[in-house]
Amino acid sequence: MRVVFACGGTGGHINPALAMAGIISARCPQTEFLFVGTPGGMEATLVPQAGYPISFVKVAGFQRSFRPENIVHNMKAVSYLMTAGSHAKKILKEFRPDLAIGTGGYASGPVIRAAQQLSIPTVIHEQNAYPGVTNKLLAPKAKAIMLTFEAARERFPRQVPMVLTGLPVRSTLLRRKKEQARQHLGFSEGMTILSFGGSQGAKCLNDLMPEVIEWHRKAGMKINHIHAYGKHGRDEFPAAMAQKGIPMEDGRLRVTEYIHDMDLCLAAADLVISRSGASTLSELEMVGRASILIPYPNAAENHQLHNANELGTAGAAIVIEQKQLSAEVLKEKIESLYHAPEKLAAMGQRAGALAIRDTDERIWQVLKPLLP
Repeated sequence: MRVVFACGGTGGHINPALAMAGIISARCPQTEFLFVGTPGGMEATLVPQAGYPISFVKVAGFQRSFRPENIVHNMKAVSYLMTAGSHAKKILKEFRPDLAIGTGGYASGPVIRAAQQLSIPTVIHEQNAYPGVTNKLLAPKAKAIMLTFEAARERFPRQVPMVLTGLPVRSTLLRRKKEQARQHLGFSEGMTILSFGGSQGAKCLNDLMPEVIEWHRKAGMKINHIHAYGKHGRDEFPAAMAQKGIPMEDGRLRVTEYIHDMDLCLAAADLVISRSGASTLSELEMVGRASILIPYPNAAENHQLHNANELGTAGAAIVIEQKQLSAEVLKEKIESLYHAPEKLAAMGQRAGALAIRDTDERIWQVLKPLLP
């Protein structure tokens, strides 16, 4: 049995595909997999690291600016688009898959469309509450659509079978207890905040967090704080901390470029401050953590705002649009939760109530009838 995954660009598209490969191989160990992505995406590293083969199709998104460099980029994108379909068909004909699964990203469009043209059964996994244009175009010929958020259902053709499966998350998330995690991190009692903007970092958070950290330290608040500044904050953030005379790590503070032990940090946290990508929100739901969400405003279809509002409406998160974000706003929200631990706990419980805890089995029940 052979299965193709079309994915790429960001971890939010790649990690669900890797998780689904694990779900299938756990039940059908002899299955052969092939991932198809773009040569410049994260998949070029993450997929081989996970032990799977990968082929590449050159595809690029279009820039909305008319600056000279963006015009050149768009011309390349057009040339890639003209050849991507035939290249995808060549890959599929050589591998001869029984099923093609698309989880989003630039490569997903031409590969899943080519599979449909070759009469290969296709399935789409939509991570966001507001589906992207590519998945909506591919949906009518898909055998099934797997949803992370129920809100996405109304934006797909009703004749296509849709199943709310949730998003697969790392299996280590539930292995840690809060007190054990805090002891491991060397934290004292009090409120623990975890703030991050993904592997690249979120500039809006990095710009404000030194002031926020300085504020709660000078106020004598019992707050432990973990912050990841990401690749793009590598130079500026440590310098900003040094300018304020704040160490990168002490008894209540841990600041790093990237969090390699996210399961431990999430277990220790009472409050998470982050963007609102689907993977992050699924993990917040799984561990039941309150959050302050700042959606990335330039995400396609503004899907991060739609994602965040799912938790905000449920009372599990405070949603702040980036245009309304400031250090004072952030401090006010943190302080209100610091002095109302019962509200913080209730938000976490509401997040946990949203979690889909049998995602692996739901996904398998969708895929099983389509496999030989």
